[in-house]
Amino acid sequence: MKCSELIEILEGLSPAEYACEWDNVGLLVGRREKEIRRVMIALDASRRVVNRAVEEKADLLITHHPMIFSPVKRWTEDHFVTDKALTLAENGICYYAMHTNFDAVGGMAELAAGPQFLDLAETSPIEECGEPGIGMGRYGRLPEPMTAEEAAEYVKERFGLSFVMLYQDEEQRQRRFERIAVMPGSGKSDIRRVKEHGYDLFLTGDIGHHDGLDAMDMGMTVIDATHYGLEHIFISYLSEYLGERTGERLKIIEADTGSPVSVR
Repeated sequence: MKCSELIEILEGLSPAEYACEWDNVGLLVGRREKEIRRVMIALDASRRVVNRAVEEKADLLITHHPMIFSPVKRWTEDHFVTDKALTLAENGICYYAMHTNFDAVGGMAELAAGPQFLDLAETSPIEECGEPGIGMGRYGRLPEPMTAEEAAEYVKERFGLSFVMLYQDEEQRQRRFERIAVMPGSGKSDIRRVKEHGYDLFLTGDIGHHDGLDAMDMGMTVIDATHYGLEHIFISYLSEYLGERTGERLKIIEADTGSPVSVR
């Protein structure tokens, strides 16, 4: 099938117009008329992933996070981003990114809050995108009341993680939470919004030292499961989605390279 046909399938799930203004989604490298037979799906277009796409003779690489964010003036091997883009182009590999549009519609937050992972009830978006029920992140009710440590273990089990980081004041250790807010990826800019909405337990990634302290001062508990930890689910989900809609017309390769962060 042609790349343009596959793009129609992808945007049937997460239309590009739902992406944030600052984002860069869609076909970033390649020709729409390219014939696609082998697709690789990854969270990031790291050098390791790009090299594997070449080795696997992929026709299309799809990632959640765009490899190209800022305007580029020179396409040479002198910068690691343009060097990767050149590698893809030289090997005839198209490259497509679906980022905040997937976060908002039919994708990341809904999946993370759903039965396969957190299994939350009474869910609603943290950041609405103009239409009821559509948006980034999810508020919801936990399957049962939990302490933060119990919730942390629950997150590790459901997302297949070896560790998470917990920001919590000692006085809150015995508190049992019935509700949780989850923002896959980086949610530190949503801390105040979540608190104002009445949620004191927040699951997200990329919480820095000062943001964690600020949250604790507001009486909140934050579980930082890392950016990878809550978003690697994109890979298997999209693989299944495409498989159901393309059947044997595509060979789909999942490239989950694992978390870039480890605890020693």
